[in-house]
Amino acid sequence: MKNIVVIPTLNENDNINYLFKLIVNKFKIPVLFIDDNSTDGTQEKILNLSKKSKLINYIFRKKRYGIGSAHKEGIRWAYKNKFNLCFTMDADRTHNPFEINKMVKTLIKNNADVIITSRFLKKSSLEDWPFLRKIITKIRYYLVKIILNTKLDSSGGFRCYNISKIKKKDILLAKDNGYFFLIESLFYLERLNYKIFEIHSNLKFRSSGQSKMRLIDILSALINLFRLSLFRKI
Repeated sequence: MKNIVVIPTLNENDNINYLFKLIVNKFKIPVLFIDDNSTDGTQEKILNLSKKSKLINYIFRKKRYGIGSAHKEGIRWAYKNKFNLCFTMDADRTHNPFEINKMVKTLIKNNADVIITSRFLKKSSLEDWPFLRKIITKIRYYLVKIILNTKLDSSGGFRCYNISKIKKKDILLAKDNGYFFLIESLFYLERLNYKIFEIHSNLKFRSSGQSKMRLIDILSALINLFRLSLFRKI
């Protein structure tokens, strides 16, 4: 299978080498970085690494369009270049690249369309997170679960899309360009009866750099959540 890992970046200079060593050097999987005009040297580091390996691809954008927009652009690129599996993950080291193999095995075993990593299948998943962040994450999870009538951990960005089976227009039904894209895209795929499987993931707390989540992102997500609840049928 022809696979690609899509990684949105915004001022992630400290983490690029880590991702390169594990994903490209160790697993030999191509990576597509979608950068939203970083100012900390992220783009320069990606450019330098691209000279060392043909597996490094990148799209540098001129302003901050949003993480959801980055996911959509990466997914479109994966379709255009005829990949079979498209993985998406964060650049902040919270997602463990070693879980990619487990995602592939689960997808093949269950003939699945989407594999997502869940932080709520085991209690240990968020054990090193600060108390307040745990509470916020759990509140979001239960709000989404109740309001959208889903059992999935819909807000996680570490996923595997079997794009050889999923129609591009179905993934791109989600219109949000921010963090809510993650919830919205899974909402539509679930209701279109795509086969979605969850696997357990230990989500590490960010060890380098700063979170890009803003208060306006949280408020926007809440508004969109209630808006989406009004459209249970496509």
